[in-house]
Amino acid sequence: MNLKRMVVASVMVFIAFQVMDFFVHGKLLVPVYKTLTHLWRPDMMAKMWIYQISSFIMSILFVYIFTKGYENKGILEGARFGLITGLFMNVVGVFGGYAMYPIPFSLALMWFAFGMAQFIICGVIAALVYRPKVK
Repeated sequence: MNLKRMVVASVMVFIAFQVMDFFVHGKLLVPVYKTLTHLWRPDMMAKMWIYQISSFIMSILFVYIFTKGYENKGILEGARFGLITGLFMNVVGVFGGYAMYPIPFSLALMWFAFGMAQFIICGVIAALVYRPKVK
């Protein structure tokens, strides 16, 4: 395991998740969220630091697990890892959340689709950043 590449990949994955979250949740889904204001915590934005820390930890764990099974097979390996990890995180997280909270099923499907895309993209990023340098 190359610690320096792992740290860089973790930071890059974290940044990618944050940028994609900004566009998906901060721009694209805002009209949907505005129709559901009664569901959100009134102090939600004041607690975003908790989300940021948990997202950073998740990014580190995502890359750590990737490095443990690393086979140096390129971006397809990263996409496959992102797909599997995305399913692992999103099936339970999104559809479990749908079962517990009164959100529309259409929102759950959007969260699932965007979440899957995020994990696949971040898997590709991890594969690109973690790969050995060509000499």
